[in-house]
Amino acid sequence: MTTTIVNTHEAKSRLSELIRRVEAGEEVIVARAGKHVVRLVAVEATQRRRSAGSLKGLIHIEPGAFDPDPELIALFEGSDDSAPW
Repeated sequence: MTTTIVNTHEAKSRLSELIRRVEAGEEVIVARAGKHVVRLVAVEATQRRRSAGSLKGLIHIEPGAFDPDPELIALFEGSDDSAPW
């Protein structure tokens, strides 16, 4: 494997080219003041496709969880005399 070392300014100027080289299997290291600070690596395609319904039966929502809260509705409608404003 070929390793290329570039400084930060060069990396900014040639980023597209460096990405192509990494995708082709080359190792690219970015250095600042002569010290290695970053290694560019290709991301492996490990993300699997999601399928609809894959969590069916694994999530339980209590009945009434989305029912309106009368106290909250009263606050928005202004019919609650205990509101501090």
